[in-house]
Formats: sequence, structure tokens, C-alpha cells
Amino acid sequence: MKHTDIKELFDNEKDFGGKDITICGWVKSNRSSRNVGFLSVGDGTYFSPLQVVYEEGMEDYESISKLLSGAAVSCEGIFTLTPDGRQPFELSAKKINVLGECDNTYPLQKKRHTFEYLRTISHLRPRANTFQAVFRIRSLTAMAIHEYFQNLGFVYVHTPIITGSDAEGAGEMFSVTTLPAGEADYANDFFGHHVSLTVSGQLYGETYATAFKKIYTFGPTFRAENSNTARHAAEFWMIEPEIAFADLADDMDYAEGMIKYIIDYVMKNAPAELEFLNERIDTGLLERLNHVKSSDFERITYTKAVELLTPHSDEFKYKLSWGVELQTEHERYLTERIFKKPVFVTDYPMDVKAFYMKQNPDGKTVAAVDCLVPGVGEIIGGSQREDDLDKLLARMNTLGMDISEYEYYLDLRRFGTVPHSGFGLGFERILMYLTGMSNIRDVIPFPRTAGSCEL
Repeated sequence: MKHTDIKELFDNEKDFGGKDITICGWVKSNRSSRNVGFLSVGDGTYFSPLQVVYEEGMEDYESISKLLSGAAVSCEGIFTLTPDGRQPFELSAKKINVLGECDNTYPLQKKRHTFEYLRTISHLRPRANTFQAVFRIRSLTAMAIHEYFQNLGFVYVHTPIITGSDAEGAGEMFSVTTLPAGEADYANDFFGHHVSLTVSGQLYGETYATAFKKIYTFGPTFRAENSNTARHAAEFWMIEPEIAFADLADDMDYAEGMIKYIIDYVMKNAPAELEFLNERIDTGLLERLNHVKSSDFERITYTKAVELLTPHSDEFKYKLSWGVELQTEHERYLTERIFKKPVFVTDYPMDVKAFYMKQNPDGKTVAAVDCLVPGVGEIIGGSQREDDLDKLLARMNTLGMDISEYEYYLDLRRFGTVPHSGFGLGFERILMYLTGMSNIRDVIPFPRTAGSCEL
């Protein structure tokens, strides 16, 4: 069907003034009197809908006046500029064709619904204004991430979804099997041994960093963590760059640059969506994003963070002492009360971090880094990777890991090892930050969480 996207009309309104055009879309609202009616029509290409004016005497005026929200239509008419009106332009309809009826059982009629209810109709919620904004921003954020790394010469690597090793060493993985329920003889399974859905593409990413110097992964990851918090999902997406010949300071530079690039890109390309979310979801959203974009991120050690937080221990639910992992309340206190801007915390105790992190000379800490932002806390976790074969083996043995599953990873230390670093950004975490949405289920098109995988 030949027609014009509504976005093109908003972007080039003067070029279309007075011209005959056809638009296609879905009715957002319909109001009419005896002589004239007004359809608000959106086609998904632009956040704001187009007003379509139809008048008595037009073919099927009576039936058009009774159209309900959700109906699909094509509208032919003259694109009329109205600079003195409430809207800068409108479509004066000559003919409106109903392409798809919608009756009054359509869930997204005029009344507003809770986000909890909308999650039960995840196939329809993208039509609601909030989710139009959220999922447009999701698309733009993905584009910004690719642009950032591609502009810096990174190679995009597709790492496996099905894996034979646990990248995090935590064991919270979904098994992949063709065996009947209850049977665990993996020698007779499809792959001949036990395999799982990946929790991270990092270890595979490191193999390509030793060939291409700078790579990034961007794909789905899975964690069988039986958690029902607003920040956890069983299926989520991760961005994981790996950089050869890079130390922890380089890692932080790339992470800070990425965060600022994403925010700038989304603010330039989704101003209407952000304004809507700032008004309806989080009234401090735009101020926070502008603040992060313009701030130089602070850099402190974990030891310094504990020192700064200890005098305020009475204000925390979770008490803090050296050797204990920072909780969200501690992270937010650092960013919102002490420094009032994003903070990189480095050099964490070895015992609370993953096996692959570079051991510091003190024998107690590792070259790890978490990026903390106001309003959320941790948004990025990374480290310099251990490139010393003997130290890595010793650490893995201490943790009781099965070395045979990681021979490929150890080969990277045997054959031309180099200092290298990387980090992981949870895609949905940055989306929550960019949109002000407080639940991860509301930034994933079809969320998978403990006890929930209906669609």
C-alpha cells in the first residue's frame, strides 16, 4: 500500500503542505459531533499521533464516527498546515478506509491500566504510550551501543548461547537437553555432555580480543536465579567489550565514554519520548541524564569507599565492613550524597569477585571495577583480566573449578598472553536508567522471570 509515514510528516511538514497524501495507522482516539469528527491516528513511526479531521458528507461518516480505539485505518486527504491552531498541521480527510475493526473488548480503550496488568497482555502493550516510548528508546539504545564501539574500531562478535562452561562460576545456569525428564545420562544427550544457556559471553569474547584487539558482544544471556525483584530477569541482554593491551584505567575510560554516548544519542533521537517519560514516569529523569552526561566520573578504591561510608553506618540497613560486598544503598549513598555524580569503585576484595579478575600485588584485592550511577547504583561491572597462567590456575583450584572445562581459556594465557580488560553492561539496566522505569519487566518486550513464561 502506497502511503506516507507519520514521522516523515513531522520531520518535513512544510514539504507536504497542501498536498494529497495517504497515511495508515491505528486509531488512538475518536471524537465526533453531528458535523465533524477528529481521529487521532498513530502508525508507530513517531511518538505523537496525527490528527485526522473528517466531516459530515464524507462517505461512511456515520460508521467512521463510531470507530473505537485500536481500529486500523487508511486515511486519504489534504495535508493542511495550521500554524495558528493547537497543532501545527492536520489531515483533512476525503476518504477513510477501515482496514481492521476493533470492538469494545480491546483492552487498551480509554481507561488507564497498571503496569502489572499490561504485563499480562505483553502482545498488546507496545501500543500504549508508555511502552511506545520505552521500546523506541530500547531500539535507539542498541543502535547507540553499536555506533559507539564501531566508531572506535571494535569488532562485533556473536558468542554462543549454548555453552559447556560457567563464565561466572556461580552455577545458576539453565540446562539444555533433549533427554526425557529425570534422565541425566548426558553421554547420551545431543551434545554428548552437559551444556547450559550462557550467563555471559565474556570468556568467548576474550578469545577474539586476542586476535582483533578490540571486540564487543551484544546478545541474550540467561540466569536461573530464583529471584522476583524488580531488577532481575531470567533472560536479559548483555554488552561485553574486551580490549587487549588495556589496563583497568583504560577499561573505565571506555565505560564512561559509552554511558555518555548512549545518553547523548537517545536525548538527540527521542526527545518527545523522554519528555513524556519525564512528565509521566520520573520527573527527575531529564535532569539526571543531563547531569550524568556532563559529569566527570569519580574514581575511588573499594577501601576508600568503605572508609567514606563507615561514619554513616547508622543510616544503612546492611552494615558495612571491609570484605563485604557493597549493597545498593551504599552505592547510591556514594553517588547521591557524597559525590553527587557517577562513581567508579575499584580494587575489590578478591573473595567477593570472579575467578578471572587480575590479582593485585597486595594479595587481597583484584583489579575489579563497578560503575555506580545516581538513582540506581551499580550499572556496569568490569575488571582487568588475570593474564598470569599460574595465578589463574591457582585461583581456579582454590575455588574447586573443573579445569578441563576451561582449557581453551587457559590457552589464551599460554599463547601470547597480554594485559587485557573488559566490562559488562546489562542492557535492561541501562534502559531502566534511560526511561525511569522501575521494573525490569517493563523494558523487556516479553519478560521471562521466575514462574513466568506465558507468551
